[in-house]
Amino acid sequence: MKKLSQKNRTHLYLLFIVTVVFIWSLIKPASYSSWALEVVPALIGLIIVIAIYNRFRFTTLSYTIMAILAILMFIGGHYTYSKVPLFDWIKDYFDLKRNHYDRLGHLLKGLAAIVVREIILRKTPLTVGGWLFSIVTSIMLAISALYEIIEWLAFKISKGGKVTQGFLGMQGDEWDAQWDMSLTLMGSILALLLLSRVHDRLLKEIKK
Repeated sequence: MKKLSQKNRTHLYLLFIVTVVFIWSLIKPASYSSWALEVVPALIGLIIVIAIYNRFRFTTLSYTIMAILAILMFIGGHYTYSKVPLFDWIKDYFDLKRNHYDRLGHLLKGLAAIVVREIILRKTPLTVGGWLFSIVTSIMLAISALYEIIEWLAFKISKGGKVTQGFLGMQGDEWDAQWDMSLTLMGSILALLLLSRVHDRLLKEIKK
């Protein structure tokens, strides 16, 4: 039996943690319908990543980011984004107007810029530089805008039902979509500025 490398073990640990959180999120969520809307996109992404693991293996940094984002979505799906207990406590303690878990989630979704960056660097002729930064940032903003459109369509189709209200997590803010896109853009820029050098080193190890 072939011994697993340290990287492979790390990837398995990440998958195990994500699986445990997924199972937890499935047990008595606030609403199974809302849970499905929040969790299914992450679940589809994970299935794809697992399916292509032997053909296209991402860096451990990218897998870690995927795990973080999946866990964020599973937690949000379990409680709904507007009712995550820790952020309800923060809201009450600091006398805030809303539960900010949704805001944090959209900011951290900007970490996915590293995953997009990796796909572009490994699958296209584009190299490190200003164009890469601009294109990755634009793609992340486009993905964020697409997600907001999907949320809007879900709201329209359900005619503003309770399930989609939980899915949207607007909490009465008419500018929620703009906030979400702005935070994802900000998160993407920060991720590229802070993690690109580490990412480049990991990519060089793959090419060895």
